[in-house]
Amino acid sequence: MWDDVKALNALAATLAGLAVVALLAGSVLWAVRQSAFAFRDVVVTAPLLRANPAHVEAVLRDELHGTFFTLDLDQARAALREVPWIKRVALRRQWPSRLEVTLDEYTPLAHWNDTALVDGDGQVFAADYDGELPQFTGPDGHAAEMTERYQRFRAALAPLGLTLTALRLTPRGSWSLDADRERGPIAVQLGRVDVDERLARLTSAYARTLGAMARAGTAVDYVDLRYRAGFAARVPGFREKPARKAT
Repeated sequence: MWDDVKALNALAATLAGLAVVALLAGSVLWAVRQSAFAFRDVVVTAPLLRANPAHVEAVLRDELHGTFFTLDLDQARAALREVPWIKRVALRRQWPSRLEVTLDEYTPLAHWNDTALVDGDGQVFAADYDGELPQFTGPDGHAAEMTERYQRFRAALAPLGLTLTALRLTPRGSWSLDADRERGPIAVQLGRVDVDERLARLTSAYARTLGAMARAGTAVDYVDLRYRAGFAARVPGFREKPARKAT
């Protein structure tokens, strides 16, 4: 090979080409890291309702490493999603030095197992919240199912003047709920099967049964719908009179 002038010339040309490419690549990498391409404006596009603006600002300051060309968007998005109340993050670069940050926040629907919150999409998240919310109690992984049921149950009970305050699902799949009304709370046991049909049975009969009792001054605090063709109700403080002995 060393005696082949053409081969040596080709090798030299190849090496020279590679050197030029490496030089250009190095020049580009150097250029894109220069302060001329640093972000001058970082703008959060909408006011934050629940997330702490100071926390968001600190994350932006600590995580926005790089320039218009070198910023790791995935890393920045992941860091912002760690801020309490932040559900989704969108980052958009605008030439030459502007970064738009769009933050979607969670809207709490209910407390989840006394340890977290759940939103209207059934997503569980951790955040501090002192307001009044319904209570969901159920196995991990069932928040979305409970959210869907809650929406249906709430719509079914609202025309009766009942406000759904708690929903429970046991590990064995049994459903129960608590509701508020003018005459105090009421607990409803739904069981494991035909849950929607059982609740529909209660709502269709409510006006002429529990509603009529309430209008007459007798309030029911517990209803058991786990019967084939009816339901059982409990009146607080009710004591059945003992049967009279036959004489």
